[in-house]
Amino acid sequence: MTVATQRYLELDALRGFAVMGILMMNIVAFSMPEMAYISPAIYGGTDLPDMMSWLMSYLFVDGKMRGLFTFLFGASLVLVCDRAAAKGENPARTHFSRMFWLAVFGLIHFFFIWWGDILFLYAVIGSIAYFMRNLEAAKLIRWGLVLYAIGFIGYALFTGSLFFLQYAAAAAGPGSEAALQYQDALDEIAPPAAALSAEVALYLSGYVDLLSYNLTEKWFDPMVLVVANSLETLPFMMFGMALYKNGFLTGEWETKQYLQLAKRTLSIGLILLIPLGIWMIYSGFETILTLNAVLSWSMPSRLLMTVGYLAVLILVIQQFASHPLLHRVAAAGRVAFSNYLGTSILMTLLFYGWGLGFYGSVGRAELYLIVSIVWGIMLLWSKPWLLRYRYGPLEWLWRSLARWELQSMKIAK
Repeated sequence: MTVATQRYLELDALRGFAVMGILMMNIVAFSMPEMAYISPAIYGGTDLPDMMSWLMSYLFVDGKMRGLFTFLFGASLVLVCDRAAAKGENPARTHFSRMFWLAVFGLIHFFFIWWGDILFLYAVIGSIAYFMRNLEAAKLIRWGLVLYAIGFIGYALFTGSLFFLQYAAAAAGPGSEAALQYQDALDEIAPPAAALSAEVALYLSGYVDLLSYNLTEKWFDPMVLVVANSLETLPFMMFGMALYKNGFLTGEWETKQYLQLAKRTLSIGLILLIPLGIWMIYSGFETILTLNAVLSWSMPSRLLMTVGYLAVLILVIQQFASHPLLHRVAAAGRVAFSNYLGTSILMTLLFYGWGLGFYGSVGRAELYLIVSIVWGIMLLWSKPWLLRYRYGPLEWLWRSLARWELQSMKIAK
């Protein structure tokens, strides 16, 4: 098959695992106040089941599933541009039209459905990553590591500065300017009970109230997300482009290479993360420590374990390449856009006040039962749909808009 028509089972299945896995962390943000994502002590409870759910998520899920998604976005960027060039189309026109409409979808998602959107972020950073697509794999990895290191240092300095504010507040004493500034910072990270109650009440209110809040209070947040996450997202896209170019993501490496890489990256990543998780628990989730450990100190492990997961999953895909369940996962990956946005609609319908209104009332451990049910839905609908149609419903809409032409949808019998 030519590059214009070839599909890679590895890429489809990896995307399926990623879109399923990302819900494991997003479910907390769908169902609880925003900062519960950082700490169970803020919201969600610290009894044993909830604590273990938080710890397992922190160690094995947080940031890694988004990392998989971002790597694969970078790989797809190169693949789409290569296919456009192979068909005699303009790669730049194809790419930037796709990114424009992805940004539109992202803004609709953010303001009208759910605040945790990553599509707008991917559209903006993907527009920058386009100009790196022709770099050799080694250069993409090298420059990606430089950018990631700069991002890590910047994040660490930013979150670490709160320790200095904490020290200054303690030295100046109660009522001082430093103490007031420190308290304001704490209230932003770990909102007091009244603020949490107000946030729960907001998300249990009607759709119009939520929409009004998003349009008036959060109107600039998509750009804030871009600035805050650019030095993680861009390197991850670059790594994805590199690993597609060198054959890693398409399963062209030897089995022993995948095994060796998985052992090294996953073991080092966990060695770095486990002490942080234990430290947070024994500190009683001290606010500044927890913020640093979750947002910045975990960045090296996040990268290592994302690569390790990719290596493990590629081995799984190759081992079970003919298994029907794997092909259902690959189908979920082929319609990942529809599954991602469809999940947001389903979860907000379940948790928000304009739907069933379970926001703030489901324990952290119990949320994973919901995750397993949604996984089942993804696996059940995706493959039968693709037996009849060329694209998922939102993939078809995105493709039609990007090409300014309705695409053929139904597969001819």
